[in-house]
Amino acid sequence: MARDEQLKERWNGVVSFLSERFADGDALDLDAIIYLVGLQELGQLHRKFKKDEKVNLMHIAICRLLEPFGYYEFDYFDDEGWPHYKVLEQLPSLKAGEQSILMKEAIVQYFLEKKVIS
Repeated sequence: MARDEQLKERWNGVVSFLSERFADGDALDLDAIIYLVGLQELGQLHRKFKKDEKVNLMHIAICRLLEPFGYYEFDYFDDEGWPHYKVLEQLPSLKAGEQSILMKEAIVQYFLEKKVIS
């Protein structure tokens, strides 16, 4: 199977799994999935978040998702349990479509690691 086809198939598997579980079957978009990864990584699932905290959750997710690609490295947890990452390498300038593909690859890799998809 071609790499693009495999990514598309696995991405659809992630979207399907999460949409059934968290959106009553309505397809979640990329930002919603990034947000869910941030929630998972923070581990504080049963609380309400302020707007700026939601942005921080997405930042946590992006750092965690791009860590295996060598862009970020986990640094420490602060006193409130929020993970912090340090930048190892600046992200390259990518067009919107390229950014989307990179994030989809990272999300698929994350859910493969977590054994949610195969």
